[in-house]
Amino acid sequence: MKPTDFSYYLTSYLTKYLPDELGASTNTVASYRDTYMLFLVYLRDVHEIPVEKLCLIDITKNRVEAFLDWIESKRNCSIQTRNVRLAAIHSYFKYLQYENPDNLLEWQRILSIPVKKGEKGTLNYMTLDGIKLLLEMPDQNTVAGRRDLALLSLMYDTAARVQEIIDLTPKMVRLEQPYIIKLIGKGQKARVVPLMESQLRILRQYMEERNLLEPHANQYPLFFNKRHEKLTRAGVGYILDKYIQMARERSPSLIPEKFTCHCLRHSKSMHMLQAGVNLVYIRDILGHCSIQTTEIYARADSKQKREAIEKAYTEVVPKEQPQWQTNRNLLDWLKNFR
Repeated sequence: MKPTDFSYYLTSYLTKYLPDELGASTNTVASYRDTYMLFLVYLRDVHEIPVEKLCLIDITKNRVEAFLDWIESKRNCSIQTRNVRLAAIHSYFKYLQYENPDNLLEWQRILSIPVKKGEKGTLNYMTLDGIKLLLEMPDQNTVAGRRDLALLSLMYDTAARVQEIIDLTPKMVRLEQPYIIKLIGKGQKARVVPLMESQLRILRQYMEERNLLEPHANQYPLFFNKRHEKLTRAGVGYILDKYIQMARERSPSLIPEKFTCHCLRHSKSMHMLQAGVNLVYIRDILGHCSIQTTEIYARADSKQKREAIEKAYTEVVPKEQPQWQTNRNLLDWLKNFR
């Protein structure tokens, strides 16, 4: 069977262009690959185009738009997911503009498909009391409980993304002053985050117990499962969900109805902002490229907004009722007025 031009360019794009030329992370490559797996399923099931016969000429702007609508309507995906899939498609057709310009007009028509606007959800985070309650849930009398406490407290204290925690190795933790940890974020960008002594004690105890302070363990996963494999995103989510449920049973009012691993990052960011930490420092700790991204926390903090308004507020409303409201003769006359 003769390979098609679509299979040739998609293979080159995923295996060479993204990782080698763009330096995309393995997560980005996997996300883009998943988009095209979905696209192939859509073309097969809806347009009856088998994978082995799919050519670039079969892909048009109308079909891409129909695919995006199918994601929303048939797979019940959110607008955010739809836009993630569109970003993957845009990236591929930007690549094709230079690698296969024969159908450049159609590639540019596909690139003109705009992202879809939707309602912005509220920022989900937990109060300090809620975080304290959550971190009381792991049983420190068990090996698993001590690991879970080290994991969740580190995720909160460093405001790390899940993948950043998963990719940690003992070598990336400095246990001498100044206490710091190195996180590898999106685009393989590294950043250094300070550690507090209380967090360091928990982490050091965990590492000693798991023999992670030995020189030969430098490149081992910092957090691993029973098979000594590094945790997965689903695994970390499972650990958090378990303690979220326990904390919610203890005090439902302190635990939001929906709380994910990323909400720990939001929580730390909000607590730093409420403590008066400059947005520039928060940006650096979070690893944001632009401070505009970090400003979402300032916009979401209703408590800080209220305090700012109250501080700037000048009393303009009369404290006492106007004299005419206490004049019974005038009030009676107005009531009877025709």
